[in-house]
Amino acid sequence: MSRRELGREFGRFLITGGINTAFTYALYLMLLGPVGYFFAYSIAYVAGIVASYFLVSRFVFRTKTTVAGFFRYPLVYVAQYLVGTIVLWLCIEWAGVRSDVALLASIAATVPVTFVISRAVLNPRPG
Repeated sequence: MSRRELGREFGRFLITGGINTAFTYALYLMLLGPVGYFFAYSIAYVAGIVASYFLVSRFVFRTKTTVAGFFRYPLVYVAQYLVGTIVLWLCIEWAGVRSDVALLASIAATVPVTFVISRAVLNPRPG
């Protein structure tokens, strides 16, 4: 795959990430008051994985969605979840960042890792 094609793929990844981020952030904010930041983050995170699988499979890598892929895809997010949760906790508990803003730092810290791992899991093409 050429750098240009890879760049386009990453561009599509950023677009779908923006859509998914808006969705999960809105869900996080809706749940923040009733359940607190940890559970709000966790619920929004799981909902985001499901949405992301369909967006990234079809739009970014242009692969078919499959049952096997659907169950394999969340593995991409195990590391992202751990890193994201640590960043969220550090921002809120250690640095005193407001919980409604701290999620943005968590997202910024995990985007590149998610792209690389998602590409490896969902894109069977070499290159």
